[in-house]
Amino acid sequence: MTGSTPIAPPAPRGGAPAAPAKPVEIVEVKGKLKKLSTTDKVVIGLMIGIPTLIEAVLVWFPAVASIVLSFGNWNGVGSLARIQWIGVTNYQNIFEVDPNFWPAVQHNVLWLVFLAVVATPLGVFLAVLLDRETPGSKLFQSVFFLPVIFSLALIGVIWQLMFSPEQGLVNGVLGTDIDWFGDSGINLWAALIASSWKHVGYIMILYLAGLKGVDPSLREAAALDGANNRQTFFRVVFPAMKPINIVVVVITVIEALRAFDIVFIINKGNNGLQLLSTMIYTNSGAAARVGYASALAVILLVIALVPIVTYLSQAFKEENR
Repeated sequence: MTGSTPIAPPAPRGGAPAAPAKPVEIVEVKGKLKKLSTTDKVVIGLMIGIPTLIEAVLVWFPAVASIVLSFGNWNGVGSLARIQWIGVTNYQNIFEVDPNFWPAVQHNVLWLVFLAVVATPLGVFLAVLLDRETPGSKLFQSVFFLPVIFSLALIGVIWQLMFSPEQGLVNGVLGTDIDWFGDSGINLWAALIASSWKHVGYIMILYLAGLKGVDPSLREAAALDGANNRQTFFRVVFPAMKPINIVVVVITVIEALRAFDIVFIINKGNNGLQLLSTMIYTNSGAAARVGYASALAVILLVIALVPIVTYLSQAFKEENR
């Protein structure tokens, strides 16, 4: 749309009145929607279609296949026509017969609680301390982040040396000869310490990145209102980092339920270190019980979804209020 708006001439400061100014035309350009070309449509289709296809093949198809196979009996060899459909027998055997199932569930729950109550808060605490840019903070960031670049299998090997009954550092410092990974009464706690070594650094670097993104004016406003450091963090900074908090919760749950490498390196998930992940591996591999392993995988999936969906639904419900 095109229009014209006359602008009033400046007031005369004396002398002859100024000549009237010409009206200045203000042109309002109205945006036009541009139609997508065929090339644009092809590019958009590929950008959406390829990731969707990859996720469907690598994530959704195995998940659906596991659910279907959990109702069958199959050794994983030969055609699918050899599958014997047995209904919920696999689930009945898991819940009522398998002596390793309930200890494995307890260990997974304990793993989740330990990471959520001990390791994750410790990572947040380190992030808050290192965010203050104290001398040497960069060095400490590197030291605490170093275990994150190691695989869990390598961490298991390192902590096997640390917890060695005869020449280990831990027994050397404590002056004991405890078999930390061999004693079924304490080996789970030793494995949790080894796993937390990596988890703490991971949470620290995530939270540190989140703290750097918090608007400094929020802290300044809280300080002007008389809030101390603890009140500023829990009442201002922590709620402002809601997206990071959601990511941390999801990562903690996933890390707890997919724990496998360390336990398998220590004793292949036996003698007090039974986990659902090691049971799935054992039944699907050496035991060739694909249907039974699929039922265990479905149970693990349900256990993982319960806390994640509960937390996310509560978080989004509060956000919509």
